[in-house]
Amino acid sequence: MVHSEPYWDHHVPLPKLGSVHSRLFVALVALVCFINSYDGDFVFDDSEAIINNKDLNPATPLNNIWKNDFWGSNLSSNSSHKSYRPLTVLTFRLNYLLAGGLHPVGFHMLNIGLHCIISALMIDVFAILIGGLACDEKATRLAHVPKASLLAALFFAVHPVHTESVAGIVGRADLLCALFFQLSFLSYCRAFQGGDKSDSFSVSWIVISLLLCAVAMLCKEQGITVLGVNAAFDILMICNLNIYELTHRLVLIDFLFLCGQDGEWIRKGLLVRLALLLFGGSLLLYARWRIMGTGPPAFTEVDNPASFAENVFLRIVNYNYYYSLNAWLLLCPWWLCFDWSMGCVPLIKSASDWRIVWLLLLWACLIGLIRQALCSPDSSKRRTLTFGLVLLVIPFIPASNLFFRVGFVIAERVLYLSTAGFCLILAYSGGPAAMLALLGMNVVRCALRSQQWRTEQSLFTSALSVCPLNAKVHYNVGKNLADRGNQSAAIRYYREAVRLHPKYVHAMNNLGNILKERNELQEAEELLSTAVYIQPDFAAAWMNLGIVQNSLKKFEEAEQSYWNAIKFRKKYPDCYYNLGRLYADLNRHVDALNAWRNATMLKPDHSLAWNNMVILLDNTGNLAQAELIGKEALKILPKDHTIMFSLANVLGKQQKYKESEGFFLNALKINPNAASCHGNLAVLYHRWGKLDFAKKHYELSLKLDPSAPGTNENYNMLKRKLEQRQKTAG
Repeated sequence: MVHSEPYWDHHVPLPKLGSVHSRLFVALVALVCFINSYDGDFVFDDSEAIINNKDLNPATPLNNIWKNDFWGSNLSSNSSHKSYRPLTVLTFRLNYLLAGGLHPVGFHMLNIGLHCIISALMIDVFAILIGGLACDEKATRLAHVPKASLLAALFFAVHPVHTESVAGIVGRADLLCALFFQLSFLSYCRAFQGGDKSDSFSVSWIVISLLLCAVAMLCKEQGITVLGVNAAFDILMICNLNIYELTHRLVLIDFLFLCGQDGEWIRKGLLVRLALLLFGGSLLLYARWRIMGTGPPAFTEVDNPASFAENVFLRIVNYNYYYSLNAWLLLCPWWLCFDWSMGCVPLIKSASDWRIVWLLLLWACLIGLIRQALCSPDSSKRRTLTFGLVLLVIPFIPASNLFFRVGFVIAERVLYLSTAGFCLILAYSGGPAAMLALLGMNVVRCALRSQQWRTEQSLFTSALSVCPLNAKVHYNVGKNLADRGNQSAAIRYYREAVRLHPKYVHAMNNLGNILKERNELQEAEELLSTAVYIQPDFAAAWMNLGIVQNSLKKFEEAEQSYWNAIKFRKKYPDCYYNLGRLYADLNRHVDALNAWRNATMLKPDHSLAWNNMVILLDNTGNLAQAELIGKEALKILPKDHTIMFSLANVLGKQQKYKESEGFFLNALKINPNAASCHGNLAVLYHRWGKLDFAKKHYELSLKLDPSAPGTNENYNMLKRKLEQRQKTAG
């Protein structure tokens, strides 16, 4: 065990606080950094993980979260990302339940609260890694490094790279994983509560640590790396092994040392503990592999271009370049972006590329740190740097592409745990004035960056200066502009996205949709045709192409496009709806009704399909069937005023005036400013002989829409009839 107090704790420019006060202080600083994101919107990946994830809805069976991935897709699906995080999804579901719906404030507040707790707990983690497990006679751990551990925890709390994990709600996975990672490590440390008796340990606490590791994995896969940290802690701290000496002996193949002089390693129980960690880790990995079902996820070149490089050498070079960029984000977190794919980081393709300098610099720094960690005569320095490197590297391994291909180039959220190692090294290495200045700068940067994460507009536009070559950034800016009704600006960004990435089918699809709405049908058809040529199974593009071809009177091509969309997406109610519209235009009424019926079977609340069926049956004289369909629709959509309106017209034609009047009036309660509804109700009263009511609703209709077709003519007819009635009465 380590009992000495590192000398550098005295030089830390912070006051010596008590245990409770130091935790509260760190939590408060963490809160200040990210509190302005509490009322932010759902942004970026929140749409798929939360808004469109049916597993959050209390009406969805709870056991679905154990069958589906993080995004709500079935794990057995080939399109699943295989990100199995049921406990994270469960917390989202609880947020939904407590808030009574998708209200982002509760989601954000829980994220901020988790970061505060994690930051406070980092004091305990750092205190153990720097100062050891020395205890007093009451088995209470001694706080040898109160100021050093406080400084490192403050650096962690205010690091701007955390913004994605804290201000982005999907970052909940990283936060929960980090929390249980800490608890697993602290539980492992509790196994050695005996202090001096390094040969004594509690198997129960090690089992608890393994269980907490499993919980961390159910929040995010990265949680399993705590076993590596626990093993390193056991070897370096509990067994007080000198890594430099171990390396030297390994080179000399000193068998007696490896077995442990006089069986010292066996006496201390190291082999037993490592065997427990290995067994537990293997069991968790096997369970995780079985859960994945169909094997690892299939990522594309767009997701991770380096992993598709033409030879192994280029892959290694580019992977190391990615590592250097991650290191730069830790060192200088002013260059942050919500997405680093699609050209944001161009591949290194030759040895003459100047960016290779970054790789050399990275490894020069790492080798320097490793040398200091192994060879420094100062045991405190060796221990601090070694554990800093352990915490920096081990949690990053799942994102490193070493063992399997990952689905991103750089992701700031995966650095959440690795930041702890960086902060430990930083707390040791920095000068007093520089430390305080850096803390202040990071607090400001956190506040600014979390402000950018409050809305999609500010988040996406902030990325334009960081990654101007990223097609996805331009795509998202364009999509946000289109959602806010600024189509002209959206077109510019969509065109730039397609220019930067000529095979960006989603940008082509969205641009084609806007051009379709602007009646620029020829270019829309060209874009959508290109999209389905590049990605033949792109169902949405096939449907949109069908809509454009229908508008261009290319009916045969449109029908084929619709069927292609349905071929690639079997359950596609909107496509059946548009197919029905095509058949209605071609007077293929039976086919149209069948298509719309399919739409309502797949999506029972498809209002447009129900309404079109009622209208088509009305127009073709099938009033009884139209009435049945309308009433069936209203059982599912009891507050749909458009269906009430159509059904009221059908009933009026059948001279069921009283029933028709009821539906008209109910529709007007929901939508009182519908001129057509007032006009048709007036016609009903006109036919029914309730002329005063007819006059009232004709006038309301004309007030709302003076140019309403036929209303003026009908109103003039009514006025003549009323005048004749007055003359007759006179």
